[in-house]
Amino acid sequence: MGRIVQLPDDLSNKIAAGEVVERPASVIKELLENSIDAGSKRIKIELEEAGLRSIKVVDDGEGIAPDDTERAFFRHATSKILDEYELFRVKTLGFRGEALASIAAVSQLTLRTSTGEEAGTEIVVHGGEIKEKQASTKRRGTEILVENLFFNTPARLKYLKTIHTELGHITDIINRMAMSHPTIRFECVHNGKRMFLTPGDGELLHVIQQIYGRSVAQNMYKLSEDSLDYNVEGYISKPELTRANRNYISLIVNGRFIKNPVINRAILDGYHTFLPIGRYPLVVLQIEMDPYLVDVNVHPAKTEVRFSKEKELFNIIKDAVYQLLHGQRLIPSGQKKEKQPSTQTELSFDLQAPKKQVNDQTFSSDSFDSPVQNNQPHIRETLDFDKGEEEHQQSVAPNPFQTSEVEDHESYKRMPTLYPIGQLHGTYILAQNDEGLYMIDQHAAQERIKYEYYKEKLGNPERETQELSVPITFEFTAREVIAIEENREQLEDVGLFLEPFGDQSYIVRSHPSWFPNGEEESIIRDMVDELITDQTISVDKIREEAAILMSCKRSIKANHYLNHQEMDYLLKELQTCTDPFTCPHGRPIVIHFSEYELQKMFKRIM
Repeated sequence: MGRIVQLPDDLSNKIAAGEVVERPASVIKELLENSIDAGSKRIKIELEEAGLRSIKVVDDGEGIAPDDTERAFFRHATSKILDEYELFRVKTLGFRGEALASIAAVSQLTLRTSTGEEAGTEIVVHGGEIKEKQASTKRRGTEILVENLFFNTPARLKYLKTIHTELGHITDIINRMAMSHPTIRFECVHNGKRMFLTPGDGELLHVIQQIYGRSVAQNMYKLSEDSLDYNVEGYISKPELTRANRNYISLIVNGRFIKNPVINRAILDGYHTFLPIGRYPLVVLQIEMDPYLVDVNVHPAKTEVRFSKEKELFNIIKDAVYQLLHGQRLIPSGQKKEKQPSTQTELSFDLQAPKKQVNDQTFSSDSFDSPVQNNQPHIRETLDFDKGEEEHQQSVAPNPFQTSEVEDHESYKRMPTLYPIGQLHGTYILAQNDEGLYMIDQHAAQERIKYEYYKEKLGNPERETQELSVPITFEFTAREVIAIEENREQLEDVGLFLEPFGDQSYIVRSHPSWFPNGEEESIIRDMVDELITDQTISVDKIREEAAILMSCKRSIKANHYLNHQEMDYLLKELQTCTDPFTCPHGRPIVIHFSEYELQKMFKRIM
């Protein structure tokens, strides 16, 4: 293997650059963090060929003193921490002292800086070697020009993508920096054309508007939550506004953009059944906490952090999202056109935060019966009530045409009173009130009704088991067997007894009484899978999945015609739901067309 030697500085700097400087976007991230730490109020980024030819970052920060300019390019040279105490209480974005040294090692870099109190300094560094140093302008702030990135490490260039791809990474970094610091005015120019500008007025919603467009910003809810350890502020999108991946969830901790799957899960759990399967919300959360509660020194890029009270933060965010959404009327409009983010240089920032809906007033109007097939069974047959469920439904709405105390029900603050006027294709109920026309997916509506019923029924079942007339035999993998044996006590605690029946086989003679008929085997396998992935069993999660399955199987389907009484009864039942806006899978139940939208469609309003 050879003798152990000390690597030369130029080689060690290039190795460090491989960790910190992955692509042009990495350079911009490090330079922006330095500008922000310097107290800048205005930062301008100028790019040529997506940064591959040149990157210039100009700020109005405090600048660097002349005596410190050369030292700034030494490895692990920093003004942001002095000892171990400060290392675990980092209050700045940069602190490792690697950024400038790493960037300069793989580029041709020019630095111009001044504190504004004395003549500035200009210093030129090529491949980590200082070439020139001279006096410069007295303008307060710092200007860094990075040219010919990776000129001395050509192997790195082959891993870079197209200009459009690299520009996409750069835009993502600048967007998140702008959301992290709305008080700073960010401007980005590419090949002489301005592509990004924020007002720097401190309003996060204005930054969101600039990045995602006015339509998105108008469909965001403001979130605010405090605890002894955490302050959480930001915006979350309405459930109707989603994307296909998690990239639109932006998390900011003490001004630092981070990635954290636990917080992502807290947000998604807070949305609960409001999100369609495979869809994700747009979220920007700013989390402030004591720096001692978070370790930012676990990754060279500083995007991954470790929380000392992660479970507490999880619950705060989950509950805040849940409570916020449950205070809104989540009925999407039938007329919506989401605009793309604006690229215009002239921007307007007169956006107002979304206002909460007010309660509905009583509305009376004539309604019309829809055509009904002569052989349609009564509503109590079409809704397929289970044993014990009919009594529950009767207690909620004994007479669908009689006003009862239910209509002071808490859910009426969120779900308006609707009056059926017909049915479309045996699938959608058409209803009206003084706010316009509504379309209701009858299958999704009854799914929600039954889901909430089954969830309550399974939520607190009696701790009893049911004997099986024919035991169920399972064959598990070696890994599954290990998980079963290590967690046998936990399995038995939830009422599941697995008896060894061979090398990798087990037999089940009984199961908890709340298991739905026909789903016993799949639920038991789900429990074992949870033991492997999470080292614990979430009975609540399994019960919820069972409630979703039962509600879907036992709800009326599409192409099923209902008479007026049946439609009216279903709408009244929907009003008693805690969350009457989406089915358990996150699909919308109700779509609203306002009177204004209807008049506009018919050109009564131009």
